[in-house]
Amino acid sequence: MLTEERRPAPAPPQPAGPRRRRRRPWPTVVAFLSPALVLFALLVLTPIVIAAYSSFFEWNGFGVPTTFVGLDNFHRLLTDEIFAGDLRRALLLVVLSLAIQLPVSLALAMLLNQPLRGRRAYRMLFFTPYVLSEVVTAVLFTMIFSPNQGLANHVTRLIGLGDLGATWLADPDTVMYSLFLVISWKYFGFHTILYLAGRQGIPPELHDAAAIDGAGPWQAFRHITLPLLGPTIRISVFLSILGTIQLFDMIWVLTGGGPIRSSETLAVTMFQEGFKRFHVGYASAISMAIFLISLTFGLLYQRFVLRRDLEGAITTIGDRR
Repeated sequence: MLTEERRPAPAPPQPAGPRRRRRRPWPTVVAFLSPALVLFALLVLTPIVIAAYSSFFEWNGFGVPTTFVGLDNFHRLLTDEIFAGDLRRALLLVVLSLAIQLPVSLALAMLLNQPLRGRRAYRMLFFTPYVLSEVVTAVLFTMIFSPNQGLANHVTRLIGLGDLGATWLADPDTVMYSLFLVISWKYFGFHTILYLAGRQGIPPELHDAAAIDGAGPWQAFRHITLPLLGPTIRISVFLSILGTIQLFDMIWVLTGGGPIRSSETLAVTMFQEGFKRFHVGYASAISMAIFLISLTFGLLYQRFVLRRDLEGAITTIGDRR
């Protein structure tokens, strides 16, 4: 006689109790964040507070500031033609960068993505100027634009333009375009590599499907490559504009802000006022203006331009959790 094998009865469900809270490792979080927060407070917040405090004084930089002038430095700043000229020159460099430098970098990135012979060498060659420091780049182009023995002057003579290359940095009408040429030579490789990395992140199946559907190269670029490169392009524009606002050392070495202050930027004017004319209070007001312009632009750009990209990044991180 077969006996039915008895199986153990399943355990009755336990009543749902209160969830146990996960104990956050606060001591570990504090231990890891404290050094970074201390360094941030000392190296970033403290100089900002000191500059903001100094901007309310008429101070030559020696001793303790005692002559309180309130908002006079800021009033002088808003009525200063030099400061207005600095803003115009910064805007000119931003427009030239967005209209010429970044599109050329994007075109080069698309070219380097093609199966060309020696494209690795081209990538390294185009990226090399970015490795050089800005001071070294400025010294190099000082020799190229030298009025007597400069390479630019020899080239213009060879093509029949006379001594045109000798006055590129000496003429107030051409000095900003000459500086833009140097800035583009220095940074176009960085943006090219940035775009190239973004292009290689696009799945090739999308272009294969577009080719099967009969799309040409321009249609594939217009409707697939360009939209998917949007986050990379927006980051590139953000870095380009911020870098232009804070431009200093290359211009200082190349022209010193001349001729006749026609190539001064915000940072160069701040240095001139603070360390040449010892108007440290006014220079502090200029530094606060640069800080507020950069901060306002950064916040607005993140709020209205990068918002969708940042939301996508946060969602991706959340999904991984």
